[in-house]
Amino acid sequence: MARAQGARSQLAVAFESTYGTPPAGSFTRLPFASSTLSAEQPLLSSELLGYGRDPLAPIKDAITADGDLSVPIDAEAFGFWLKAAFGAPVTTGTGPYVHEFRSGNWSLPSIAIETGMPEVPRYAMYSGVMLNQLSWTLQRSGLLTATVRLIAQGETVTTTSQAGTLADFELIRFGHFNGSVERNGAALGNVVSAQLTYSNNLDRIETIRADGMIDGADPTIAALTGQIEVRFADSTLVQQAISGTPCALQFSYELPAGQSLTLTAHAVYLPRPRIEISGPAGVQASFDWQAARDPVTGRMATITLTNDIEGY
Repeated sequence: MARAQGARSQLAVAFESTYGTPPAGSFTRLPFASSTLSAEQPLLSSELLGYGRDPLAPIKDAITADGDLSVPIDAEAFGFWLKAAFGAPVTTGTGPYVHEFRSGNWSLPSIAIETGMPEVPRYAMYSGVMLNQLSWTLQRSGLLTATVRLIAQGETVTTTSQAGTLADFELIRFGHFNGSVERNGAALGNVVSAQLTYSNNLDRIETIRADGMIDGADPTIAALTGQIEVRFADSTLVQQAISGTPCALQFSYELPAGQSLTLTAHAVYLPRPRIEISGPAGVQASFDWQAARDPVTGRMATITLTNDIEGY
């Protein structure tokens, strides 16, 4: 009997034209490192009395379909997740193409995602998938991956794939070595690590339905937050925190062949941090920053992806 192995699993994705209705084909295989995307339905213990010490049979509770994906940050496939998070980009150029994703869209696309385990076989199709949160960390070394947090309308399991013939992106990964952090257009020194999280703060529409699915997941007020860990070498960031003025933070990756990814938070506010001396080693300070709408650009964030893909 065959046993399921993660090494043989696959992830097929496609944007939906109608929420909750997977397209008939046009799926693309995307790279991923791990997945917790699944449906679950807990049991409710019986509260009834009068039948002795042994409980009566439990009943089924509501179905929840959600989970996280760990995906590489690369020059091509990552644009799919950026479109899910921010909406369709504004694309310019004739190759290379520059895709500009902007925060603030009220209408976000839904996705159909199929996870396949051919050994069993088990193919789970998740329809009406919305991206709730996208986060990653910049650091000196290690593999560069992002966490994608998803909310799905429901799950359908079959023994054969419904995704058809899959298209592929070329895997061109960014690495931590390719990363940089800038403040107001100038390199920000002494950064040990930086973490950022963009959240759509989706509101599940949990209406009463015979199939147990939700009616949708609507975006509310977005949030872009993070943390910067710096070696304490000057008072620039501390003075900004004290004054309460915003700055622009830019997190970038660039490959020698010209592919690049840049996230710009246009108006970032810093809290006044606690400066601690914990021993003989260097002193570090952590800033839990928050981004807000910039009155000049009219938005909170802009993400620019440069590659050879004509459109998403």
